Amino acid sequence: MATRKRPKKPDISADQLKARYHDMLLIRRFEEKAGQLYGMGLIGGFCHLYIGQEAVVVGLEAVAEEGDRRITSYRDHGHMLACGMDPKGVMAELTGREGGYSGGKGGSMHMFSKDRHFYGGHGIVAAQVPLGAGLAFADQYLENDRVTFVYFGEGAANQGQVYETFNMAALWKLPAIFVVENNQYAMGTAQTRSTSTPALYTRGAAFGIPGREVDGMDVLAVSAAGQEAVAHCRAGKGPYILEIKTYRYRGHSMSDPAKYRTREEVQKVRDERDPIEHVRALLLEGGHATEDDLKAIDKDIKATVNAAAEFARQSPEPAAEELWTDICAEAS
Repeated sequence: MATRKRPKKPDISADQLKARYHDMLLIRRFEEKAGQLYGMGLIGGFCHLYIGQEAVVVGLEAVAEEGDRRITSYRDHGHMLACGMDPKGVMAELTGREGGYSGGKGGSMHMFSKDRHFYGGHGIVAAQVPLGAGLAFADQYLENDRVTFVYFGEGAANQGQVYETFNMAALWKLPAIFVVENNQYAMGTAQTRSTSTPALYTRGAAFGIPGREVDGMDVLAVSAAGQEAVAHCRAGKGPYILEIKTYRYRGHSMSDPAKYRTREEVQKVRDERDPIEHVRALLLEGGHATEDDLKAIDKDIKATVNAAAEFARQSPEPAAEELWTDICAEAS
């Protein structure tokens, strides 16, 4: 069922290309600011940055439709921004403030937005995968033609619950796109040392789930593959697996010095394969934007991110009595 055929890149307008550039740069600048605030002690707990992986979620959000759902793991800030969540609310949640999406009680790994159909942010490795199947099952039951993007990493791909979920999703033909964000390192362990199957997209073959490997540093390639996956799901053919080969520039989390790889390795990817620089080059070489145009975009984004940081600083911490809320749900 699996194939390595590279999908044809979609036609894209200058405005759409600029939008991809804007959205990836917003994630990059936001995460850089989050790293600064963490260093200042304004963000506590764990904080996993998305720097380097921006093309994955921006490429897939470009082919999502209103009402489609998404669920992911703890490296989630990029997904929040890409699906349209307010940077102010995201930053306020990162800093544990009342104005955050989870009222300051979820932090980096646990925030949600019902309006934007974003269902987390989950701190337990691979826990979001069966939950994602549940979301897809609900849509199938409602017959609303929606799909669910279920994101997880190559480390989570070795968890047993992933394969239980594959089995159910295939059996019930759920409209779920399983997105393996393969950034090469499961925490600090290289994929070559932790995984017996080099091509993770083939792991659905035993269940009859088709899959594809995608260059995750090329936002257009991600969108092209995403279009095929979405069409497959909306046609009622069941789930689809996208293994998107990407790369994170920072450590696994802010507390990780990343000594398991060389600086030269990271710099080589930055110099040769950076997803934002790739789109920047397409815009400039195609005559779709000037250097001044791109500087203006960057200036606007930095203003947005700075405003989000200031909003977070000004937002109060949750009241002490909030410790007793959102614990139990009342059932009728």
